[in-house]
Amino acid sequence: MTLGDLVVPDTPTSAAALEVASAYQSPALLNHSVRAYVWAAARAMDQGIEVDAELLYVAALLHDMGLVAEFDSHTEPFEVAGGHLAGVFTAGAGWPAERRRRLAEIIVRHMDSEVDVATNPEGHVLSRAAALEILGRNADDFAPDFRGGVLERYPRLGLVAEFLTYFQEQARRKPDSTAAWAVRSGLEDWMADNPLDLAEASTDH
Repeated sequence: MTLGDLVVPDTPTSAAALEVASAYQSPALLNHSVRAYVWAAARAMDQGIEVDAELLYVAALLHDMGLVAEFDSHTEPFEVAGGHLAGVFTAGAGWPAERRRRLAEIIVRHMDSEVDVATNPEGHVLSRAAALEILGRNADDFAPDFRGGVLERYPRLGLVAEFLTYFQEQARRKPDSTAAWAVRSGLEDWMADNPLDLAEASTDH
């Protein structure tokens, strides 16, 4: 499998989601969101998991929007806030209520350690992608050459420090949130050992 095998959905909503993500996310967070789609779509293709490509793409691009200042909620966990935002965004795009509900569920559940592939295939592959991106889990889902190609096209740009800051701030203000649980459980150490960052660092020397 190569990056050329993956197709970005060519729909107005997909294009608008990229425009919104690009406007509000930092370069590091935007690349993270794009990579999340790449890992998720590649996993689906490799395993023969049927996914709605537009639904997955929009979810990947917007899944961390609840972390950015403009959309951060002082009461809701960031993934829940992101689900609400995505629902509003796609309501404006004309998506029916059930499709918007599915989108929100995918985004909310991207923090879950496991999502049932049979009932939520898009959520399943996105949660695995997010775990790879932040914790380094599931790296063996992909060949080293493929991982290297993804990182070359969409470099991490200091994601570790930026993301840790986001989560520490979430934890400070929302101590019962999943972000707070992650910080208390050793997020900083997990992120330091991410093979994606170790591999990227080795290519820079």
